[in-house]
Amino acid sequence: MTADIYPKNAHRISAMRSHIRRIFFRGSTKPPILSLAFLAVIIVTAIGSQAISPYDPNALNLANNFQPPFWDEAGSFHHPLGTDNLGRDILSRIMAGTRVTVVVTFYAIIFSGGIGALLGMVAGYFGGWTDTIIMRLVDIQLSIPALALALVLAAVLGSGLSTVIIVIVVTYWSWYARIIRGEILSIKGRDYIALAKVAGCGPVIIFWRHLLPNILNILLVLASLQIGQVIIFEASLSFLGLGIQMPDVSWGLMLSDARGYMGNAWWAITMPGIAIMLTCLSANIMGDWLRDIFDPKRNQL
Repeated sequence: MTADIYPKNAHRISAMRSHIRRIFFRGSTKPPILSLAFLAVIIVTAIGSQAISPYDPNALNLANNFQPPFWDEAGSFHHPLGTDNLGRDILSRIMAGTRVTVVVTFYAIIFSGGIGALLGMVAGYFGGWTDTIIMRLVDIQLSIPALALALVLAAVLGSGLSTVIIVIVVTYWSWYARIIRGEILSIKGRDYIALAKVAGCGPVIIFWRHLLPNILNILLVLASLQIGQVIIFEASLSFLGLGIQMPDVSWGLMLSDARGYMGNAWWAITMPGIAIMLTCLSANIMGDWLRDIFDPKRNQL
């Protein structure tokens, strides 16, 4: 009996391994280990920045201002990435800014993706005047410059974390809605949708059981590709004074504080810039990888 059971289990395990290998290791589409590891470090830093930060990010020490990074002759390992014009430790401020970046990115993508996906599904499924109204709203939103919208909302709501999230959500929901609508238009005419209608399923059940599972992969890819855009947009708003305000710390705010000292303290503006660049690059590489592994043509291999 044991001899009969073992081959069956071994076959199932082998089939499962083959399926996982086909999805995640298809040809040259292998996981970007460095990018995923860097994003994992970013998330861990955001969660535990207060516990692992070497200094208080807002602690002033004017006697120790403009200290260069440790590899410079005048640098020290006490402040590995140097200090700014007020003697604040740049590494600690970058770690504190990581938390703001992750929070803004998470909530902005969740809300903009959720709202945009829902409106895109409604527009594509029902069509008619519903589709016309939603798509005209998308066109209107896309015609408004993002920074102009940020200025208006900042004047009405005031600068801060919540304003940044609202601006990003209002700016990017239309991107999701347009793409999801196109996908729903290609799905709603398939046989299983018609059979669900014949079986008496209402729109809510069809959305939940048949449409949403078929666009989850697209939503995941769109969200991963949007991470870099959200990070740069948040940094731009904070740099212009429309986003995060003191005493909170953000990478864009660090760039704004250091722009007047580029000549004698290049590290104060370079280090947060490198953090933005590496995070956006890692997110984009991960997004490209997800797009490749969810490509229907590859799934046919």
